[in-house]
Amino acid sequence: MPIHYVSNSTAALEVAAIAEKRGVQARIYKADIGDQKQCYRLADEVVREFEQLDILINNAGLGSTSIQRPSISDATDAQWDQLMSVNFWGPVWLCRVLVPHMRRAPRSDVIVMSSIATKVLSSGFGVYAVSKTALEAMAHTLAREEKPNGMRVNIIAPGLVDTDMGQSVVAATGRGSNLRDADANSPFGFVCTPADIAATALYLCSEDGRYITNQRIQVSGD
Repeated sequence: MPIHYVSNSTAALEVAAIAEKRGVQARIYKADIGDQKQCYRLADEVVREFEQLDILINNAGLGSTSIQRPSISDATDAQWDQLMSVNFWGPVWLCRVLVPHMRRAPRSDVIVMSSIATKVLSSGFGVYAVSKTALEAMAHTLAREEKPNGMRVNIIAPGLVDTDMGQSVVAATGRGSNLRDADANSPFGFVCTPADIAATALYLCSEDGRYITNQRIQVSGD
């Protein structure tokens, strides 16, 4: 199982250790998904070392807080490029290299991580919402194009999740100093966890999800 990271090697090693304890071969790869050359290098290394790839989960992303949440009219070209390169172009570049390879499998799956931001369209999150909306359009089209090749393509759109990005959103929007401050006002009394998102992806890629494609599944408690 290939595991990608860009800065947190400790977390990547922890995931690899968990996989290996379960008998799964795992290797970690460092790459900036917002850099085309690094995306191509990552994809080439994975194909060379694992020979067959059946599942691609486009999970890398940057949030609005990483560019100080500018309005649409105030956002600079550099801010647009920063989010678009990671949130949209990175998945496009990876699909360009990996989808033709994945067609060789009897079944393959592509999961893209989007956001409820594409529907909520809140002030200060516009650049992020645009980047994720473009990602969703790409995924829906890819699903139709690759269905004859046995490929399922689905979108997971989380709300607030207990991650570093979620923490920055809570702080930036005045909802508290940490994510636990947001629990009381969250659906079911707690903030969504990464495990909740992973469970959704696991279902989609499992035999139970074999008849699901071209869907946008919102995991927000709403």
